Amino acid sequence: METNCVKLLGSWASPFVNRVEIALKIKSIEYEFIQQNMINKGELLLKSNPVYKKIPVLIHDEKPICESLVILQYIDEVWINGPSILPSDPYDRAIARFWAAYIDEKWFPIFRCLAVAQGEDAIKAALEPVFDGLVLLEDAFKNCSKGKKFFGRDKIGYVDIALGCFLGWMKVTEKMNNVTLLDEAKTPGLYKWAEDFCADSSVKDVMPETNKLAEAAKDLIPKIRANASS
Repeated sequence: METNCVKLLGSWASPFVNRVEIALKIKSIEYEFIQQNMINKGELLLKSNPVYKKIPVLIHDEKPICESLVILQYIDEVWINGPSILPSDPYDRAIARFWAAYIDEKWFPIFRCLAVAQGEDAIKAALEPVFDGLVLLEDAFKNCSKGKKFFGRDKIGYVDIALGCFLGWMKVTEKMNNVTLLDEAKTPGLYKWAEDFCADSSVKDVMPETNKLAEAAKDLIPKIRANASS
């Protein structure tokens, strides 16, 4: 299948965009990356995603696909010659979708609260539910990986991408708040998984550098705080 008709509307710092970039890298798909200004949204983005007006948007053969997890499934189903992202077994596939949904619907919102927390007491209060979620994901990793390196076992899969895209922002949050999120003693599986994930060839050229993200956070986090309080 031709790959020169693939475009990705996104922002380099968005973990949801990074998800799509990793999937495209896994499948060895060439694409055009079109950086978006999320304050002054362009006509192409508004036309491609008129419902949510958000990134990422994958445009394939002039047809837009929105929402990162939906895009991952689309990529896996369309480019079948590359390594699979979702498991082939129906039960394993359902479990992968379950945990990816948990990450987006339950864990990410509480992690976002930690990222924008101000003051020692607020940070401490925000940490506990984040840790609780990581303990759940530690158990999920054990069950899904079956003793292998990744949630997808021998290779990076759907849940790996769904959670791994946040590792860059987790490092920034650790640095800014002087905390440790992935503790080798408390979540040893995820601790080693994070190292293996970031070292993978499909990830290391996509994952933004921590220092660069930290600089972006100086502008982004105050805006998130302002929106939350308005």
